[in-house]
Amino acid sequence: MKNQQLQNWAWILIYGGALVLVLSLFLGRGGMDLAWVLGVLGALVSAAGAFLIWLRSRRNNDET
Repeated sequence: MKNQQLQNWAWILIYGGALVLVLSLFLGRGGMDLAWVLGVLGALVSAAGAFLIWLRSRRNNDET
């Protein structure tokens, strides 16, 4: 995977996870159990994006 693709996926995961996390906060106000599932899922997806940012920082610029 090229560095630019890795960086793109990282930001997609971070923002997508944050969006799901915010959605879970809105659902949690109504007392829905689905909010916990979405909250954990959003946090995990955002963490995966953060891991990809870290991974990208450790790669050389000429790697493909």
